[in-house]
Amino acid sequence: MRTGEKRHLSLEQEKSLIGYAFISPFLIGLIVFFIFPIVRSIVFSFNELEVTSTGYKLNYVRFENFKKAFLVDPDFRRILLESIQQMLGDVPLIVIFSFFAATLLDKEFKGRSLARAIFFLPVILTSGVIIAMENSDMLINMAKESFAEETISGSTGSGMQALELRQLLLQTRMDPRFIGYITRGIDNIYQVITSSGVQILVFLAGLQTISPSLYEAAVVEGATGWEKFWKITFPMISPLILVNVVYSIVDSFTNPTNEMMEAIMHSAFKESAYGYSSAMAWIYFITIMLILVVIIKLISKWVFYQE
Repeated sequence: MRTGEKRHLSLEQEKSLIGYAFISPFLIGLIVFFIFPIVRSIVFSFNELEVTSTGYKLNYVRFENFKKAFLVDPDFRRILLESIQQMLGDVPLIVIFSFFAATLLDKEFKGRSLARAIFFLPVILTSGVIIAMENSDMLINMAKESFAEETISGSTGSGMQALELRQLLLQTRMDPRFIGYITRGIDNIYQVITSSGVQILVFLAGLQTISPSLYEAAVVEGATGWEKFWKITFPMISPLILVNVVYSIVDSFTNPTNEMMEAIMHSAFKESAYGYSSAMAWIYFITIMLILVVIIKLISKWVFYQE
C-alpha cells in the first residue's frame, strides 16, 4: 500500500464497528458496575464475612459454604429443584402463548395498535413499583375487603370449569400427565400472560420481517394455510423461538418472586450470611448456565438460519 493512501474498511468491518458501537453502553456498564461486584461475590463465597466496627473481616473457609448448601441446608436442594421444575413447566406455555398471540396481532384488523398496547401492558404491570404495590399489605387488605365474596364465587366457578375441562380431556384418552399440565397452565393463566409481553413483541417484530413474496409464491403453488405456517412462518421465526426460550428461562429464574431468589436475599439481608448467600447465588448461576447450554444445543439443531 502506498504511503498516504487511505485504507478503506470492508463492509463486514463496518458492520462490526457499528455493532460494537451499539453494544458499547452495555459493555461500559458491565465493566464499570458489574465486574467488581462479581469478583467480590466470588471472594465472599469462599469466606465467612464478619461485620466489625470498622467495616468487615473475611475468614477464609474454603468450600464450607458450598458444602453447607448441599449437605447441611435442608431447604436449598428442594428449592433449587422446585425452581427448575417450575421453569420447565412455565417456559413452554409462555413461548407458545406469546407466539400465537403475536400471530394474531400480526393480522390486519381494526384497533390493532390498541390490541398490541394491551398485550404489552404485562411488561408495565410486572415492573418493580407495581409489584411492590401488589405485595403491599394495604392493597391486599383493600382487595380482601372489597372482593371477598367475588373471589370466593369466582374461585369456585373456575374450579368447576377446570374440573369439567379435565373430565372432557380425559374422554379423549390423552395422557393424564399432559391433561394435568394443560389444566395447570389454565390455572396459572395470569402468570403466563404477565410473563409474555416482551416475547410477544419479539415474535411480532420477527413476523413483520418475513417477506410477503414468500406467501404469494406459496399461494401460487397451491399451499394451504397449514402448509404455509409450517413451511414458511415457523422456519423463518425459529431463531426468535430460541431467543424467547432463553429470555423466558432467565426471566423465570431471576424473577423476584422466585423462591430461590427469595432464599438468597433472605440469607444475605435478613441473616447477614453474605458468604453463604454468595455461594448459593453462584450455585444457582452455574445451574442456570448449564441448563441454558443444554437447551440452546437442543433447540439450535432445529433452528433455520437464512443465509
